[in-house]
Amino acid sequence: MCKGDRVVLPRERVIEVIEGRKPDRTPVYGWVRANLSEQLAEAFGSVEAFEDRYEFDLAHLFGGPPSYAPGALVDLRENTGRDIDPRGLLDIPMTDPDDQAAYAGIANSLRHYKDSRSRFTYVQTPGIFESNNGPFGIENHLMYLGLYEGDLHEVYARQADWNKTFAHNCLDLGVDMIHVSDDWGAQEALMFSPQTWWDLLYPYHKITCDSVKGRGAYVSLHTDGNVTQILDGITQLGYDVMHPYQESAGMDLSEYKAKYRGSFTAMGGLDVQTTIGFGDYDRLRREIQRVLGMFPDGGLLFCTTHFVQDHCTIDELTFAYDLVYDLVRQDGGD
Repeated sequence: MCKGDRVVLPRERVIEVIEGRKPDRTPVYGWVRANLSEQLAEAFGSVEAFEDRYEFDLAHLFGGPPSYAPGALVDLRENTGRDIDPRGLLDIPMTDPDDQAAYAGIANSLRHYKDSRSRFTYVQTPGIFESNNGPFGIENHLMYLGLYEGDLHEVYARQADWNKTFAHNCLDLGVDMIHVSDDWGAQEALMFSPQTWWDLLYPYHKITCDSVKGRGAYVSLHTDGNVTQILDGITQLGYDVMHPYQESAGMDLSEYKAKYRGSFTAMGGLDVQTTIGFGDYDRLRREIQRVLGMFPDGGLLFCTTHFVQDHCTIDELTFAYDLVYDLVRQDGGD
């Protein structure tokens, strides 16, 4: 679209919203690849063709080295005959985050999305809690928060240092935003106490946030569930974007708009838990209209709240994005 006599590029549009300015229209994206790639390829030729059809403004990139070498965790479990605890995990070396060959996929994605289509790019990077659910198992991990606090500080500090290097390598390639994935919420509250979050997670998220912000780049957080109890802490960390601000978990975009809009930008609005994928086209239409109508002057990156599930038909997906495409191009978005 144009702003005055100038065509606004997708990347510029997203940056305007993140920096608190009114865009020419609401930026649009959707997490559709994970569960619908085959269906989209059959209907559109490829996921990329679907993204082009609806002129998505953002691109979610994946790649880079894993935190631990493939098989290392399996070997540890087999050698000890028991679940991995924090002290045992510290005995396993992490991979080299400076292995440049591991970033080839991200570099290729940047050429497609940023160089060829001028989209705003963000790359998935590990968090602190979620990334260690793999080694520990989430049930054990929640128990370890109370049993092994000292050892977890060491585990998390090592993870944070690895994450920082990973993030810098992505920024060196030209990624616009570091996207930290770290699920903390259940449907009604955190999975652990707010004090545990402040003591054990906040310090190590701050390492990544401060480092990325020091480069003049953007940093975003993905955390599912209701995290209302620590929204002020998320603000203090300096996250520029929060995804998904989940209304189906008791959070309210009206509260975000009234209290937090000047602190971070919400990304989401199309709820995969209650709205899209259930065959209720009237509800789907109303919810899209409601959410877009709340932010005619910015403050929202419109996106699905998570990956669209495979029970969503292509007809319903195209119905939703046809509507979104038209609404964001109307004055005021309503």
